[in-house]
Amino acid sequence: MQLSVGVANFIAQLLSKSAAKGGGAQWRRAGGAKGAEKAAANALPPLQLLAILAVIAWTLFLYVQFSVLSAAVEVVDVSDGADSADPCRGRYVYVHDLPPRFNADIIRDCRKYEDHWGDMCGVISNAGLGRPLVDRADGVITSEAGWYGTHQFALDAIFHNRMKQYKCLTNHSAMANAVFVPFYAGFDFARYHWGYDNATRDATFVDLAQWLMARPQWRQMWGRDHFLVAGRTGCDFRRSNNVDPDWGNDLLAMPAGRNMSVLVLESTLLHGSDYSVPYPTYFHPRSDADVLRWQDQVRGQRRAWLMAFVGAPRPDTPVNIRVRDHVIAQCKASSACAMLGCARSPGSPQCHAPGDIMRLFQKTSFCLQPPGDSCTRRSVFDSMVAVCIPVFFHTATAYKQYRWHLPEDHLNYSVYIPVADVRLRNVSIEAVLRAIPPATVERMREEVIKLIPRVLYADPRSRLETIKDAVDIAVEGVLDTVARIKKGEYVDSGRPVSEDPPYLYASTESRFRPKSVVSRIMTRLKQWIEGS
Repeated sequence: MQLSVGVANFIAQLLSKSAAKGGGAQWRRAGGAKGAEKAAANALPPLQLLAILAVIAWTLFLYVQFSVLSAAVEVVDVSDGADSADPCRGRYVYVHDLPPRFNADIIRDCRKYEDHWGDMCGVISNAGLGRPLVDRADGVITSEAGWYGTHQFALDAIFHNRMKQYKCLTNHSAMANAVFVPFYAGFDFARYHWGYDNATRDATFVDLAQWLMARPQWRQMWGRDHFLVAGRTGCDFRRSNNVDPDWGNDLLAMPAGRNMSVLVLESTLLHGSDYSVPYPTYFHPRSDADVLRWQDQVRGQRRAWLMAFVGAPRPDTPVNIRVRDHVIAQCKASSACAMLGCARSPGSPQCHAPGDIMRLFQKTSFCLQPPGDSCTRRSVFDSMVAVCIPVFFHTATAYKQYRWHLPEDHLNYSVYIPVADVRLRNVSIEAVLRAIPPATVERMREEVIKLIPRVLYADPRSRLETIKDAVDIAVEGVLDTVARIKKGEYVDSGRPVSEDPPYLYASTESRFRPKSVVSRIMTRLKQWIEGS
């Protein structure tokens, strides 16, 4: 305010001196009374100009002051007992109003993707949740209870619609603590992945980057306070690091992508800007009561099976994570293991029937989660929703991912059996699980129940009141990241796990090891030697 008043007074003084100087010169040139009259007449225009400019200066002053006051008016929900100071302090998010070519237009032609990605039009229905479920087997898994046939790669739309319900949105980017970019990166990958060259695959994000960098919001931190959701694994957006030079686009490797925080289903763990968030599950509660009701139901569920596996063989999995065939072999050979075998096609009846999957998980104590096409699995989160304790074989399946959503003490809610123990040392999974004391199993189950809200995406058309879902947790993670960057800290998405967690449970040799040709020959040779 003092600066504005000083500017106005300076202009007035300057013009006053100018008018006085001009009037004195005219007095001397005119001489006598006649000269005075002429000088007075000639001095009138500068005085009028002085008055006009003074009015303009004060008008500018008032405009600036009221503009500042106006900028403090935020789009904030401060209902039901909010903090009297500011419940959204440090939590404001500004959402870019992107041209439709970056989101709505991408999913408008959903039928064009169905040759490779199935029922994409159904996927994006109901705010991204998919088609409502009507499971007549027990009447529990229905849309009325919050269950939908949600696709694992539908997070772009779900997250965008959930952000519309975020409690601390602001219309003024200068007041924002983070900036959300509602670009549908995952759906853009889907429409250009098959039959297009790399330039076409990159074109939409290149266009978006140019649009963003022309905005004043970008120049505040050069995009370091921006975040977007790319609802697929990180390797789909880092083509330059892939073995296959034609797989995916290069969003994460471009300068704009490196500056922003990009939320993906699986981080590349390359100490970049891609942060992992949970895969969408089938359950999308509309209220706190829906969450609490489900937690009570699964807490009292009778568990008939010790362990279960849902999935298909993956013979082309990289060697360093190849353990699934051993897990399947042990499960098939055990009377304590239930299995839903899957074909890789979307038409496979069991693996794409949410009711079958969730009923099995609810009846099982431990769910086996070996890596597949990549380290992470959507099944991890489906099983946790059903309170089936996950059994991991690789640290990158969960422990080095999901730093915002899962606790650091992983053995409180999961079991870890290293890939090498199963594949090379032939450890019996069943024996390991049976060795865990029942009281420990109960404690682990309670930990999983507590984690359920953190791995759920609430129905975007409603709002949870006191319970935080996966979106709330992710936004908190982004806000913390931006705050640390502002303090000058170096921040990346690398998980601070320097070594594998301790292996607490005794291992036992399995009788169900899948036999290779060499192993069968060696076994017969050993028997022949012992027999002789």
